[in-house]
Amino acid sequence: MPTFSLIYSIMPTDIGSVAAFARLAENTSSNRLWLGQSLNIETHHVFAALTGMGFDIGYGTAVTVMPLRHPLTAAINARSIAGLSGQSFITGIGPGAAALQRNMLGAPYRKPVTATRQYVTMVRTLAEGKIAVEPEGPWAAQGLELPDMDTPPVEIGLGVLREPMAKLAGQVADWAITWLTPHNFIRDRIIPAMAAAAEQAQRPVPRVASVVHCAVDRPHRDLTEIAFHAARNHLGAPHYTDMLQQAGVPVDAAHPRAGADLLVEHGVMVTGTPEDIATKLLAYHEAGTEEIIINLGGVHIAEGPGAALRDLTAIFSALNERGLR
Repeated sequence: MPTFSLIYSIMPTDIGSVAAFARLAENTSSNRLWLGQSLNIETHHVFAALTGMGFDIGYGTAVTVMPLRHPLTAAINARSIAGLSGQSFITGIGPGAAALQRNMLGAPYRKPVTATRQYVTMVRTLAEGKIAVEPEGPWAAQGLELPDMDTPPVEIGLGVLREPMAKLAGQVADWAITWLTPHNFIRDRIIPAMAAAAEQAQRPVPRVASVVHCAVDRPHRDLTEIAFHAARNHLGAPHYTDMLQQAGVPVDAAHPRAGADLLVEHGVMVTGTPEDIATKLLAYHEAGTEEIIINLGGVHIAEGPGAALRDLTAIFSALNERGLR
């Protein structure tokens, strides 16, 4: 049986709007609130504030990017939220865009997959209270150690787009977190690559959490415009368009607005009535996704948080009517 959660997918500027989404997560079948990287109010600060407000939910990042924090800081942040919330915390990690790496570090990672391996290994080691022994990578970490602290588990998630990162997830992660990824690509490409790597490493196959863009088809709502608001940056990024092309969605990075129309046409943006959306989301579970993260970011940007909450409430109601939690 799949689990369902939701993501507050814009960078927060106040806690009140996020709290409304956290309240929905707490009052519905959702079991976790996710946030991405924020350059406004920092992501982990938001989680800490929500915990202080009394919300009894789990949290996860989908994803935060490596150039913005040392592995020691990432481990402290993750362990802090697990300790404050009293629930396991999924720290989703990604290398970020090459331009960000260059701006933050002076040069992009020479081998992004290798850099991610080193980073994740250090975060896990430090979060578990062990001494970091990784001598390589663009982070000074040799001999670092955190004090003992009894918290719920910190689970490592990797942002997974294509097979190289799927293989790495199989070797070092607890979760593979997908974004804008069609379910057929998860089934046919991501999970087999991850499973083979996990078997070779003699470790459990990571679970899959998939961020799925959704929008209820309402009168006078332009679904292509919603999809464009949700994914305009991704539709102009070659690594995302390459993945979508491999999955059979013929997008072109030079034409993101046309790409938005294709997201709706091919069901990457899941649309229809709330009941239709509930049915279509099950395809992700059938493809191997364990946690389906419902993303109303396009509606949020185009029409505001109230419209996004209305859609989310309707979708979760349709899921609950089917006995899905």
